[in-house]
Amino acid sequence: MTPAERTFTFREREFKGSRFRCLLLTNNAPKEVAAFLNSLVAPHALVTTEDHWAPRGFLDPHEAELGKTPPEFLPNHDRDVLNSWWLAQPGRANTPNWDLVSTCRIENRRGLILAEAKAHEAELSDDRSGATNLGNSRQIEDALADATIGWNALASGFALSANSHYQLSNRFAFAWKVARMGTPVVLLYLGFLDAQEMGDGSRILLKDHDQWHRCLLARSKGTIPEEVWDRTFDVHGTPLTILIGSAVVGIHARSASDRAVV
Repeated sequence: MTPAERTFTFREREFKGSRFRCLLLTNNAPKEVAAFLNSLVAPHALVTTEDHWAPRGFLDPHEAELGKTPPEFLPNHDRDVLNSWWLAQPGRANTPNWDLVSTCRIENRRGLILAEAKAHEAELSDDRSGATNLGNSRQIEDALADATIGWNALASGFALSANSHYQLSNRFAFAWKVARMGTPVVLLYLGFLDAQEMGDGSRILLKDHDQWHRCLLARSKGTIPEEVWDRTFDVHGTPLTILIGSAVVGIHARSASDRAVV
Protein backbone atom coordinates (compact mmCIF):
# COMPACT_ATOMS: atom_id res chain seq x y z
CA MET A 1 0.00 0.00 0.00
CA THR A 2 1.43 3.37 -1.00
CA PRO A 3 1.64 6.23 1.53
CA ALA A 4 -1.23 7.99 -0.28
CA GLU A 5 -3.65 5.11 0.21
CA ARG A 6 -6.02 5.01 3.16
CA THR A 7 -8.13 2.26 4.70
CA PHE A 8 -11.68 2.87 5.91
CA THR A 9 -13.65 0.58 8.19
CA PHE A 10 -17.45 0.76 8.36
CA ARG A 11 -19.85 -0.80 10.82
CA GLU A 12 -22.77 -2.84 9.54
CA ARG A 13 -25.31 -0.19 10.53
CA GLU A 14 -23.60 2.33 8.27
CA PHE A 15 -24.93 0.51 5.22
CA LYS A 16 -28.55 0.79 6.33
CA GLY A 17 -31.12 3.40 7.16
CA SER A 18 -30.46 7.04 7.92
CA ARG A 19 -26.70 6.67 8.45
CA PHE A 20 -26.21 5.14 4.99
CA ARG A 21 -28.32 7.84 3.35
CA CYS A 22 -26.38 10.64 5.03
CA LEU A 23 -23.20 9.16 3.59
CA LEU A 24 -24.77 8.64 0.17
CA LEU A 25 -26.11 12.14 -0.21
CA THR A 26 -22.91 13.83 1.02
CA ASN A 27 -20.86 11.61 -1.29
CA ASN A 28 -22.18 13.66 -4.23
CA ALA A 29 -20.60 16.70 -5.86
CA PRO A 30 -20.72 19.81 -3.63
CA LYS A 31 -23.24 21.49 -5.94
CA GLU A 32 -25.65 18.56 -5.52
CA VAL A 33 -25.21 18.39 -1.74
CA ALA A 34 -25.84 22.13 -1.39
CA ALA A 35 -28.95 21.88 -3.57
CA PHE A 36 -30.29 18.96 -1.50
CA LEU A 37 -29.78 20.80 1.78
CA ASN A 38 -31.35 23.96 0.40
CA SER A 39 -34.42 21.98 -0.65
CA LEU A 40 -34.90 21.12 3.03
CA VAL A 41 -34.08 24.41 4.78
CA ALA A 42 -35.06 27.17 2.32
CA PRO A 43 -35.92 29.98 2.90
CA HIS A 44 -34.56 29.82 6.44
CA ALA A 45 -30.95 29.14 5.44
CA LEU A 46 -28.73 29.11 2.36
CA VAL A 47 -26.01 26.53 1.66
CA THR A 48 -23.42 27.04 -1.11
CA THR A 49 -20.56 24.96 -2.49
CA GLU A 50 -18.24 27.02 -0.28
CA ASP A 51 -19.85 25.67 2.87
CA HIS A 52 -18.57 22.82 5.02
CA TRP A 53 -20.54 19.75 6.06
CA ALA A 54 -20.00 16.51 7.94
CA PRO A 55 -20.04 13.71 7.11
CA ARG A 56 -18.60 14.30 3.66
CA GLY A 57 -19.30 11.01 1.93
CA PHE A 58 -17.57 7.66 2.28
CA LEU A 59 -14.05 9.09 2.19
CA ASP A 60 -14.74 11.38 5.15
CA PRO A 61 -17.55 9.58 6.98
CA HIS A 62 -17.15 10.96 10.48
CA GLU A 63 -20.20 12.43 12.16
CA ALA A 64 -19.83 15.89 13.65
CA GLU A 65 -19.44 16.40 17.38
CA LEU A 66 -19.89 20.10 18.06
CA GLY A 67 -17.39 20.10 20.89
CA LYS A 68 -14.68 18.83 18.54
CA THR A 69 -15.55 20.24 15.11
CA PRO A 70 -12.96 22.24 13.15
CA PRO A 71 -13.16 26.06 13.44
CA GLU A 72 -14.98 26.19 10.09
CA PHE A 73 -18.05 25.04 12.03
CA LEU A 74 -17.65 26.77 15.38
CA PRO A 75 -14.91 29.07 16.74
CA ASN A 76 -12.53 27.53 19.25
CA HIS A 77 -13.99 29.55 22.12
CA ASP A 78 -17.53 28.35 21.39
CA ARG A 79 -16.39 24.73 21.27
CA ASP A 80 -14.71 25.14 24.66
CA VAL A 81 -17.87 26.69 26.08
CA LEU A 82 -20.00 23.81 24.78
CA ASN A 83 -17.66 21.19 26.24
CA SER A 84 -17.54 22.81 29.69
CA TRP A 85 -21.30 23.39 29.65
CA TRP A 86 -22.04 19.72 28.90
CA LEU A 87 -19.19 17.82 30.58
CA ALA A 88 -17.47 18.23 33.94
CA GLN A 89 -14.67 15.82 33.01
CA PRO A 90 -14.35 15.47 29.22
CA GLY A 91 -11.57 12.85 29.12
CA ARG A 92 -12.94 10.12 26.88
CA ALA A 93 -16.49 11.42 27.20
CA ASN A 94 -18.16 12.95 24.17
CA THR A 95 -20.76 15.53 23.39
CA PRO A 96 -23.56 14.17 21.14
CA ASN A 97 -22.78 13.15 17.55
CA TRP A 98 -24.94 14.66 14.79
CA ASP A 99 -26.11 12.78 11.72
CA LEU A 100 -25.41 15.79 9.51
CA VAL A 101 -24.06 19.27 10.19
CA SER A 102 -23.52 22.02 7.64
CA THR A 103 -22.42 25.61 7.73
CA CYS A 104 -24.76 28.04 5.99
CA ARG A 105 -25.95 31.63 5.88
CA ILE A 106 -28.95 32.60 8.01
CA GLU A 107 -30.20 36.17 7.75
CA ASN A 108 -26.85 37.04 6.19
CA ARG A 109 -24.98 35.64 9.19
CA ARG A 110 -22.78 32.58 9.51
CA GLY A 111 -24.97 29.78 10.83
CA LEU A 112 -25.32 26.03 11.28
CA ILE A 113 -27.75 23.37 10.13
CA LEU A 114 -27.97 20.61 12.76
CA ALA A 115 -29.76 17.56 11.38
CA GLU A 116 -31.05 14.48 13.19
CA ALA A 117 -32.10 11.78 10.70
CA LYS A 118 -34.36 8.73 11.10
CA ALA A 119 -35.49 5.97 8.73
CA HIS A 120 -38.12 4.11 10.80
CA GLU A 121 -40.40 4.90 13.71
CA ALA A 122 -38.53 2.88 16.35
CA GLU A 123 -35.53 5.17 16.00
CA LEU A 124 -37.55 7.68 18.02
CA SER A 125 -37.96 5.31 20.96
CA ASP A 126 -37.44 6.50 24.54
CA ASP A 127 -33.83 6.49 25.78
CA ARG A 128 -31.63 7.57 28.68
CA SER A 129 -28.20 9.15 29.02
CA GLY A 130 -25.38 6.63 28.96
CA ALA A 131 -22.95 8.77 30.95
CA THR A 132 -21.13 6.67 33.53
CA ASN A 133 -19.08 9.41 35.19
CA LEU A 134 -21.02 10.92 38.10
CA GLY A 135 -19.64 14.41 37.51
CA ASN A 136 -20.57 14.29 33.84
CA SER A 137 -24.04 12.96 34.63
CA ARG A 138 -24.69 15.88 36.95
CA GLN A 139 -23.26 18.36 34.46
CA ILE A 140 -25.49 17.00 31.68
CA GLU A 141 -28.53 17.24 33.94
CA ASP A 142 -27.59 20.85 34.78
CA ALA A 143 -27.14 21.69 31.10
CA LEU A 144 -30.52 20.18 30.22
CA ALA A 145 -32.12 22.14 33.08
CA ASP A 146 -30.48 25.31 31.75
CA ALA A 147 -31.75 24.62 28.24
CA THR A 148 -35.23 23.79 29.53
CA ILE A 149 -35.43 27.19 31.22
CA GLY A 150 -34.17 28.86 28.07
CA TRP A 151 -36.65 27.06 25.84
CA ASN A 152 -39.60 27.61 28.17
CA ALA A 153 -38.93 31.34 27.97
CA LEU A 154 -39.61 30.97 24.24
CA ALA A 155 -42.47 28.44 24.34
CA SER A 156 -43.89 26.75 27.42
CA GLY A 157 -44.04 22.99 27.75
CA PHE A 158 -40.41 21.85 27.44
CA ALA A 159 -39.21 19.06 29.74
CA LEU A 160 -35.71 18.13 28.60
CA SER A 161 -34.30 15.20 30.54
CA ALA A 162 -31.37 12.80 30.79
CA ASN A 163 -33.73 10.05 31.96
CA SER A 164 -36.37 10.17 29.25
CA HIS A 165 -36.15 10.95 25.53
CA TYR A 166 -32.52 11.84 26.07
CA GLN A 167 -31.46 12.11 22.42
CA LEU A 168 -34.39 14.37 21.60
CA SER A 169 -33.59 16.44 24.69
CA ASN A 170 -29.91 16.88 23.93
CA ARG A 171 -30.64 17.90 20.31
CA PHE A 172 -32.88 20.72 21.44
CA ALA A 173 -30.46 21.65 24.24
CA PHE A 174 -27.49 22.00 21.91
CA ALA A 175 -29.47 23.89 19.27
CA TRP A 176 -30.56 26.38 21.93
CA LYS A 177 -27.07 26.72 23.43
CA VAL A 178 -25.39 27.34 20.07
CA ALA A 179 -27.98 30.01 19.27
CA ARG A 180 -27.57 31.48 22.77
CA MET A 181 -23.85 31.93 22.01
CA GLY A 182 -24.73 33.93 18.89
CA THR A 183 -24.65 31.43 16.01
CA PRO A 184 -27.95 31.16 14.08
CA VAL A 185 -29.25 27.58 13.91
CA VAL A 186 -31.64 25.46 11.90
CA LEU A 187 -32.48 22.27 13.79
CA LEU A 188 -33.75 19.82 11.18
CA TYR A 189 -35.48 16.53 11.98
CA LEU A 190 -35.09 14.62 8.72
CA GLY A 191 -37.10 11.51 7.91
CA PHE A 192 -35.71 9.27 5.17
CA LEU A 193 -38.60 7.61 3.36
CA ASP A 194 -38.77 4.09 1.91
CA ALA A 195 -35.67 2.63 3.57
CA GLN A 196 -36.64 -0.82 2.27
CA GLU A 197 -33.48 -2.56 3.47
CA MET A 198 -34.65 -1.89 7.05
CA GLY A 199 -37.95 -3.70 6.48
CA ASP A 200 -37.44 -6.94 8.39
CA GLY A 201 -41.05 -7.08 9.53
CA SER A 202 -40.36 -5.68 12.98
CA ARG A 203 -39.92 -2.03 12.00
CA ILE A 204 -42.45 0.53 10.83
CA LEU A 205 -40.76 2.26 7.90
CA LEU A 206 -41.41 5.88 7.05
CA LYS A 207 -43.58 5.95 3.93
CA ASP A 208 -44.47 9.61 3.52
CA HIS A 209 -44.01 13.03 5.10
CA ASP A 210 -47.36 12.96 6.90
CA GLN A 211 -46.48 9.73 8.67
CA TRP A 212 -43.09 11.14 9.70
CA HIS A 213 -44.73 14.33 10.95
CA ARG A 214 -47.33 12.42 13.00
CA CYS A 215 -44.72 10.05 14.42
CA LEU A 216 -42.40 12.86 15.46
CA LEU A 217 -45.13 14.82 17.19
CA ALA A 218 -46.48 11.74 18.96
CA ARG A 219 -43.11 10.51 20.21
CA SER A 220 -41.88 13.93 21.32
CA LYS A 221 -45.07 14.69 23.26
CA GLY A 222 -44.35 15.56 26.87
CA THR A 223 -40.77 16.57 26.06
CA ILE A 224 -41.17 19.08 23.22
CA PRO A 225 -44.33 21.20 22.86
CA GLU A 226 -46.06 20.58 19.55
CA GLU A 227 -46.27 24.25 18.57
CA VAL A 228 -42.48 24.71 18.25
CA TRP A 229 -42.14 22.59 15.11
CA ASP A 230 -41.70 24.52 11.86
CA ARG A 231 -41.20 27.81 13.68
CA THR A 232 -38.41 30.34 14.13
CA PHE A 233 -37.51 31.76 17.55
CA ASP A 234 -35.45 34.76 18.61
CA VAL A 235 -32.77 33.74 21.12
CA HIS A 236 -31.46 37.07 22.34
CA GLY A 237 -31.25 38.40 18.79
CA THR A 238 -30.18 35.11 17.15
CA PRO A 239 -32.63 33.10 15.00
CA LEU A 240 -33.28 29.46 15.86
CA THR A 241 -35.54 27.53 13.49
CA ILE A 242 -37.03 24.07 14.09
CA LEU A 243 -37.96 22.15 10.92
CA ILE A 244 -39.45 18.79 10.03
CA GLY A 245 -38.20 17.55 6.65
CA SER A 246 -38.35 14.34 4.66
CA ALA A 247 -36.53 12.96 1.64
CA VAL A 248 -36.13 9.89 -0.53
CA VAL A 249 -32.53 8.84 -1.12
CA GLY A 250 -32.57 5.75 -3.31
CA ILE A 251 -29.96 3.01 -3.02
CA HIS A 252 -31.23 0.40 -5.50
CA ALA A 253 -29.50 -0.33 -8.80
CA ARG A 254 -31.63 -0.19 -11.94
CA SER A 255 -31.14 -1.58 -15.42
CA ALA A 256 -30.49 1.12 -18.02
CA SER A 257 -32.63 -0.80 -20.53
CA ASP A 258 -35.82 -1.62 -18.65
CA ARG A 259 -35.53 0.39 -15.39
CA ALA A 260 -36.08 -2.77 -13.37
CA VAL A 261 -34.58 -2.97 -9.91
CA VAL A 262 -31.59 -5.30 -10.01
